[in-house]
Amino acid sequence: MEQKSIAVIKQLLESDNITDTFINELRTDERKGIKKLIERYERKKQKELELEDRYKRMCWFEQKNYAKSHRFIAGMDEAGRGPLAGPVVAAAVILPEDFKLLGLNDSKQLNEATRNSFFSIIKEQAVSYGISIVDCKEIDRVNIYKATKLAMYRAIGELDPVPDHILIDAVNLDQLPCSSESITKGDQKSVSIAAASVLAKVTRDTYMRKLHNAYPEYDFASNMGYGTKHHLEMIREHGVTPYHRKSFGPVRQAVR
Repeated sequence: MEQKSIAVIKQLLESDNITDTFINELRTDERKGIKKLIERYERKKQKELELEDRYKRMCWFEQKNYAKSHRFIAGMDEAGRGPLAGPVVAAAVILPEDFKLLGLNDSKQLNEATRNSFFSIIKEQAVSYGISIVDCKEIDRVNIYKATKLAMYRAIGELDPVPDHILIDAVNLDQLPCSSESITKGDQKSVSIAAASVLAKVTRDTYMRKLHNAYPEYDFASNMGYGTKHHLEMIREHGVTPYHRKSFGPVRQAVR
């Protein structure tokens, strides 16, 4: 093989436009720089194989239901049940049967840049999606558990077409237009639920960053309304905003 420069070989490996024969020939190259490039390339390919395997396993619930002749399978998840401030957000999404997004996972396991990128891809490629925001006043009126279910029902109601089956992350819903199943840690086991978790979290995070601009002392852009030490200190020092959940213990104590 004609010896190519390390820079050229690096470019070829990064382009992925190479053959197994080429890789095998590179393995006989004694240059240290080439050996490092090969090691990096093989780590990359191994990671890709792991992502492929994980994605295939996360399609199991969808494939099971496609085999039952269900055509439109929705994933459902929520974000924001635990915070002291801000809304609870639910999302439902129907993905195409051939949808593929390697690395898709529970939104909390993804970094912000990846979540935002996946958010755009999911919305663009989905057959349909629905996102529902239930504010703190409604949470205080009916309690967080009922508010979460209300958000989920509203998100499902936005789907068109109507789903044949719904996969839900750890919540049982009984007033649905089709069959459903609740899956514990579903956002780590189903691509549809994982996609819904990304839609819900990015929507809620965006909402909380807007609140941060209005109430910067509470640092909502970082804590997303959760009861961090700093957030609790600010509640004690400044009181509560119209966006705090007054039915939650730490907030309720502050308004006495």
